[in-house]
Order: sequence, then C-alpha cells, then structure tokens
Amino acid sequence: MDKYDIIIVGGGPGGLTAGIYAGRQGTKNLIVDKDLAGGMGREVPEMENYPGYENISGLELIEIMKTQAEKNTEIHEFENVESIEKIEELEYNFKVKTSKTCYLTKTVILSTGSSHSHLNAKGEDEFLGRGVSYCATCDGLFFQNRNIIVVGGGNSALQEAIYLNNIGCNVTLIHRREEFRAQKHLQDMIKKEGINIIYNSVVEEIKGDVLVESVVLKDTKTGELNEIEINGIFISIGYKPHNELAKQLDIELDESGHIIVDKEQKTNVEYVYAIGDVCAGLKQWIVACGEGAVAATSAYHDIKN
Repeated sequence: MDKYDIIIVGGGPGGLTAGIYAGRQGTKNLIVDKDLAGGMGREVPEMENYPGYENISGLELIEIMKTQAEKNTEIHEFENVESIEKIEELEYNFKVKTSKTCYLTKTVILSTGSSHSHLNAKGEDEFLGRGVSYCATCDGLFFQNRNIIVVGGGNSALQEAIYLNNIGCNVTLIHRREEFRAQKHLQDMIKKEGINIIYNSVVEEIKGDVLVESVVLKDTKTGELNEIEINGIFISIGYKPHNELAKQLDIELDESGHIIVDKEQKTNVEYVYAIGDVCAGLKQWIVACGEGAVAATSAYHDIKN
C-alpha cells in the first residue's frame, strides 16, 4: 500500500496549487481526482481578473497549472475517492480508499469542489443535453445564431451570457430578482453588449419535443406565466458543495453544507484541511489557490511538529 505525507482530494485550482506547494516543501504527496484535473475551472469561458493575465480561459490556465503541478506531485486522474478512514498505524493517520486502490497518508486536504445547482423545473432533466446545459464553453458553439436564455444573476451567469453573446448566440438573461449580485464590471459589460434581460422571473417549465423549443417563465411579483420560444437554456444559479467525504469524517459544516475551516484551512478534525468551493467564502479562482498554498503549508508544519 503506497504511503504519502499529503493526499489532496480534487485537482481544481486549489488542489493543484496545494500540490505545487507540498512538493516544493519536500513532502511526498498525491492529487487524486475523479475526473480530469481542473474540475469546474475548465468551464470558465474567460477571466480578466486573474493576476498576470489580462485575458485567459479557465481551460488554458488549468493546463498551465497542471504542467507546473506535475513537476511537484503525482496526479491520478479518473480515480474516485470512495472513503477516508481515520486510523492509527504508526505515523499514518488515514486510509484512503479509491476506485482503484488504497493509500495511507499522514494528512488529507479536501479540495472536492462543488457541482451545478439545478432549477428543479419541469423538463430540466428530460432535456439535459438536448437544449439544457450547465456549461457555456462546452455547448455554446451548438447554439450560434440561435435564441437562448441564461438563467442566473451572479458572476458566472453574466460571464456565460457575455461569452455566448460573443460567439454569436442571441442571448436573454433571466433573473429572479430586480438586481444582479454580480460584479459591477460584468453588469456594465452586459449593458454595453446590449444583452436582453428579463428581471423578476423564474423558469417554471422547459418544453419541447426532441429538443428544447420554449420555456414558461413565472413573474415572481405577479405570478403571471409567459411562454417564450428558445432553442437552448444555460443554467448558472450557483453550486452545491461536494461534502460527502467530510461527512464521513464528521467534519463540521455550516448550514449550507460548506466545510468550516480556520485561517490555516484546518477543519475540526486533526490533520484534515479543506480548500476551494467546498468551503464557505468567496468563490474565486485566486482564493482557492491561496487556500491551497495555506493548507499545504499547514499540513507540512503539522507533519514536522
């Protein structure tokens, strides 16, 4: 059974950064990811606020980070962590069982991320992949010169609307409130691009035959229903934290299911740390990277003490 100083569960921006820092400190460490390293970072269509790059896509930046991380850590992709068991075996504190094998490790960094929240509207599951999408960069090109809606009011929703508009989609933004919660910079870009907005509305039903043909919107103030013809719907209404492993270890969560950590990214379970979108706090790429650096450094010091 292979043994490590640090096992990082999840290879998103935070996990890759943790791997870089852990390796440079001389520890033996491993990143395990159930899919390709990068997670939802691969879906970011365009970033203009990551230091060092005026403009870069998430996929481009992930590939750069992955290449750098591989010089400092092992990376096992398409290997799902099924359980983490706290043990007492000499200096090793945890047994990590994956879909392929088992490992022993002194410390664990949870970088398990999150997944897209769903509308839970009628027809949403039925038309997934047939007009319903959660990823503009994955599916946007299929909808050039076609009528689509983007549902949401945060940074991600507005970023996706701008991206889809720029590649030639006819975009309408649907938001359940009167005001967006996204950054002012993005709101200004939406206005500049002339993207149509429907406020105070939620998606009640997604309709069609083989493919999406229309959506029924409900006015949140009057309750009035209105059906509009569309070819596609991109849903960007937030994320659900992947906290299953945290629950196994009896790690403390907040009311929304996010892992609670201190300033050193430590959880309430000794030798377990958490970073990125699975934690409460600002959901930003650079924040996850900073947390990865802190967690790897904390783990290193705890191992040495």
